[in-house]
Amino acid sequence: MGSWTKLVFTMQKEYAVQISSSNLRFGAGVTREVGMDLADRGIKRVLVLTDANLKRLQPVQTVLESLESENIEYDLFAEVRVEPTDISVKQAVAVAVAGKYDGYVAVGGGSVMDTAKAANLYASYPDDFYAYINAPIGQGKPVPGPVKPLIAIPTTAGTGSETTGVSIMDLTEHHAKTGIAHHLLKPTLGLVDPENTRTMPAIIAACSGLDVLCHALESYTAMPFNQRPRPERPMYRPAYQGSNPISDIWALKAVTLTSQNLLTAVQDPENTNARSNMILAASMAGMGFGNAGVHLCHGMSYPVSGMVHSYRPEGINLDYPIIPHGMSVILNAPAVFRFTGKADPQRHLTLAEIMGADISSIRSPIDEAGELLADCIVDLMKKLEIPNGLSAVGYTSEDIPNLVAGTIPQHRVTKISPRQAGASDLEKMFTDALKAWD
Repeated sequence: MGSWTKLVFTMQKEYAVQISSSNLRFGAGVTREVGMDLADRGIKRVLVLTDANLKRLQPVQTVLESLESENIEYDLFAEVRVEPTDISVKQAVAVAVAGKYDGYVAVGGGSVMDTAKAANLYASYPDDFYAYINAPIGQGKPVPGPVKPLIAIPTTAGTGSETTGVSIMDLTEHHAKTGIAHHLLKPTLGLVDPENTRTMPAIIAACSGLDVLCHALESYTAMPFNQRPRPERPMYRPAYQGSNPISDIWALKAVTLTSQNLLTAVQDPENTNARSNMILAASMAGMGFGNAGVHLCHGMSYPVSGMVHSYRPEGINLDYPIIPHGMSVILNAPAVFRFTGKADPQRHLTLAEIMGADISSIRSPIDEAGELLADCIVDLMKKLEIPNGLSAVGYTSEDIPNLVAGTIPQHRVTKISPRQAGASDLEKMFTDALKAWD
């Protein structure tokens, strides 16, 4: 063994970053190609997953027509729950196991794509449900090997799930979100088609776009990859590895596109250019955070959405209360970046400047950077008419201990925060997040 090899494997800190992503095809109309893609791969029978609202809309109909034109047999599972739970995921898993499909097609937002990934995994490698769930809630078992081909077709400009190996769900017994993360879960192909976002309600467009923003902000400000502990073997290198030079490129471009296009895309859905730029930004942010990771905004969001009391946003037609994922994330964001700003002021200032802030008058970056970025986020929240903090969606100070308790186990994301947050820090941030502005 050479001296360099000996040096590398006696290091305690990480020295490498592994970048992986799905193949992507971007362009108006690419949804119509899905049947040909499956046929060219020799796939003869698939499970198509979507949700009840999308079932009758054009994106799903286009997919089914494409499959039929190429003589691809399919079953349609349209029971995906928006903001999936372990219960709804298990329903999809049961269908996948029984069907013994050659592959999968997911048509929808992050809920659909994440459900499809989990169904594919458990049908390929059956195990106890908690075997693959992230530790410490689950066992955190690595995906044993390649899964069946999955083509992901997003209909929202938000999660970037078409690029990531992450599947998120509510665990009903724990009243918190977590999930599964492994690079082998990444879709085989993402068909990123701006035509599919035309019918998004304004509230979904806004929340999805704010999720894009937080993906990019968090991945750019995450703990640098070479400050993390080195895994014992390459297979244990996590999906979320910390900020790195490659993810940074995607994150900064996603912040730029979102800052320039989100408001227009929400207010004028017929603006093709704005919608195209937003779905592109979603994929770019996904390629960034899918390797770098997200941190406290998302870690704190999981109990916020998992403990939802009775909030029902206008414009979303569901028969159960829900805090949309992007909303649960952005409600925490101003408080988070006020907290993390001290860890790397220059990165926070860079993001604030991209979002339109004038940084020329900054005199004490370590004290001002986080506050300035938080102000930029609040300004965008106001323009998009997002609720003013956690109190506006039903939370009070009495809920904070449970919100903190629900965040602490989210090690997958919280441990890559650039500034480590203990229980008292989380309590202060949740208190700050009760109201975003005066």
